[in-house]
Amino acid sequence: MARVRARGRGGEVPVRRWAVVAAVSVLVAVAVYLLAVWTTTGQVLENAALRGADEADPGERDAADHALGQITVYSLAVAVVAVGVVGMLRRRPALAFAAVGLIVAGQAVTQVLKRFLLPRPALVPVSEDYAANSLPSGHTTIAMTVLFAALLVVPYRWRGVALFFVLSWAVGIGAYTVTAKWHRLSDTVAADALSLAVACLVSWWLVRRGLVRHHDGPRRIPRVLIVAFTVLAGLVFLVLGGILLVVPLAEQGLAATVSGDAYVVYLAANSLASFFSIATALVFLAAWRRLEVA
Repeated sequence: MARVRARGRGGEVPVRRWAVVAAVSVLVAVAVYLLAVWTTTGQVLENAALRGADEADPGERDAADHALGQITVYSLAVAVVAVGVVGMLRRRPALAFAAVGLIVAGQAVTQVLKRFLLPRPALVPVSEDYAANSLPSGHTTIAMTVLFAALLVVPYRWRGVALFFVLSWAVGIGAYTVTAKWHRLSDTVAADALSLAVACLVSWWLVRRGLVRHHDGPRRIPRVLIVAFTVLAGLVFLVLGGILLVVPLAEQGLAATVSGDAYVVYLAANSLASFFSIATALVFLAAWRRLEVA
């Protein structure tokens, strides 16, 4: 089957990749929702992580609450204006529109799903404060869509810098939602996946308009090092989270782990939240490899 391409500035640009990544991202979000919310095991594990967060250092919990509290309607508006201004300063109004639309659409999808469409069945006993559905995480969606919008609007040569600073903040927000008990791990992972899906649809729109071209400039060592460091950090979080979760489950079983090692389950959830945010960002970055908005 021939590869679907669009005529961009500087040659043909692949189109299908955006639809494929968006579709896979939606499937990931659906799978996370079904496994974490609609199974007893998923709810038991995530409730254990919530209890384990109570054992986190008070200073860490305060830092999490403070960081999450900084994300308000006003700060979101500032982020939207900022990416729009960058796009306009580059004299690319379509890019500015796409970046702003990415953040707004991501939040619209998240809030509609969380508040109106996705139920949370009462499969296990839980306090009333945590009985309602909280998937996907609005805070994580904001963080990830701002990251993706920033990667879109900045010039190619500054993409590595944007990745380093904005991803560090976005990963922290995802992990903090677990620490502060504002969200479960599944909420964060689903938000990562849905944010990526929206970002890919926006990218597809840019490609179809012929606004994306190949970047033929040299590879810059600092950007390569930033990406390599990001990959390494993601692997560390994945291995750490996997060990913290799998080892006690294998040695003690589910019941003993969630009752006696809730703090360990929380640490695993925190690490995995960081991993999934990093992995999501790297997938988007890979999709845009050697491509830029003309």
